[in-house]
Amino acid sequence: MDALKKINLLCVIGPTASGKTEFAAHLAYEVDGEIISADSRQVYRRMNIGTGKDLEEYFVNGVNIPYHLIDIVDPGAEYNVFQYRKDFLSSFEAVRAENKFPVLCGGTGMYLEAVLKGYRLISVPVNEEIRRELGNLTIKEMEDRLRSYRSLHNITDTVSHKRLIRAIEIEEYYQVHSREDISYPEIKPLILGLMIDRETRRKRITDRLVHRLRNGMIDEVQELLDSGISPETLIYYGLEYKYLTLYLMGRSSYNEMFEKLNIAIHQFAKRQMTWFRKMERSGIEIHWIDGILPLDEKIRISKEIIHLYGPGNRIRG
Repeated sequence: MDALKKINLLCVIGPTASGKTEFAAHLAYEVDGEIISADSRQVYRRMNIGTGKDLEEYFVNGVNIPYHLIDIVDPGAEYNVFQYRKDFLSSFEAVRAENKFPVLCGGTGMYLEAVLKGYRLISVPVNEEIRRELGNLTIKEMEDRLRSYRSLHNITDTVSHKRLIRAIEIEEYYQVHSREDISYPEIKPLILGLMIDRETRRKRITDRLVHRLRNGMIDEVQELLDSGISPETLIYYGLEYKYLTLYLMGRSSYNEMFEKLNIAIHQFAKRQMTWFRKMERSGIEIHWIDGILPLDEKIRISKEIIHLYGPGNRIRG
């Protein structure tokens, strides 16, 4: 049996600066596939350099590899894991309908798990009555209320008034509605991870940051601010957009911005690897490939892994 008939999704993961995009695009070329992004910031238009879209890398051997879930919403629009899962499913089915093979590529752990673990999520509507009721409560009072529904293992729910209100709103909804949307196709993934050693990763991150700063990333953030995107919104997106906004607002020097941003990206890459290890401990199998190998060698190894699932007749060559 063809390997790519046994599986219905190839997935490329890895920390930032591991070379995921180039590798995934070439892999998609080999399997006659299309890319579905799993990056929480690449969904936003006009946020190109800071999010590392690297769209030129989707041109492989004279072929433009189609991609999905990049440039789909405007900066400032609310976008979350529920919306991502919905958009992923639409893209997944669209790719398959064209008899192409879906290749998921990204480093946003929550988005990846929403797909790979088949999160059943429902869209919880806004409850204005609950929002008015909670409006005057302290964070401690709201934490206590949220704790009455469930344990607070997800600390992102408790970092602000707004997040606490939404978390309680969701739990109230679940008191009278099912938590699951059962309309979810079977996902049979093969996951390829790019692994690079710590020192190589650190050098790549710093070199890439220097390159982006010299090639338009500051102008990109300034243009977003000039277009009316609030500083608070850009700061919320974190990393490049946070520290460059603070720099452009005069709240840090260039050297201070570079140092803090460089450190923050290294820390982000470390958190990504921690998340991937957590995925493995939860039972998700990841086939790790040495990310510093030449591209053609990584593709060769990938083909061998795919062949483990069958002859792989769909693969080029």
